[in-house]
Amino acid sequence: MQEKQIEISSEYEKVGDVCELFRGFCLENNLSEMISVKLEICLTEALNNVIKHSYEGKPGNKINVDFSYLDKLLKISISEYGKPREKFEKPTLEFDPADIENLPEGGMGLFIIEEIMDETKYHSDGKTNTFIMIKNI
Repeated sequence: MQEKQIEISSEYEKVGDVCELFRGFCLENNLSEMISVKLEICLTEALNNVIKHSYEGKPGNKINVDFSYLDKLLKISISEYGKPREKFEKPTLEFDPADIENLPEGGMGLFIIEEIMDETKYHSDGKTNTFIMIKNI
């Protein structure tokens, strides 16, 4: 099993550091560029959501990210210690894709994640919040 771990602080600029490490992880595991890009989009969206919602945009808070790949199963786990997620239903978006001026303001990131990933899980024990994304390659 291949595994990588990184800890960052809750700043949007740090998301790029995680994505750079993830790109290297995908290359090491011979994942196609197409799937790697899709997975990186999910990773970026999930980390941005943690910073924006869980930590309310406040810098300096800890985020742990783990990637693992075993038997064609890629798993990304994001753990943080901020405000727990309140909504658990799978997002749905209703909009006219031809009407770019009126795209929905929120929820698109989770919608994209749910469309790309095969499985997502969220757990909070009151101290640690963990979001897991799984993709069968």
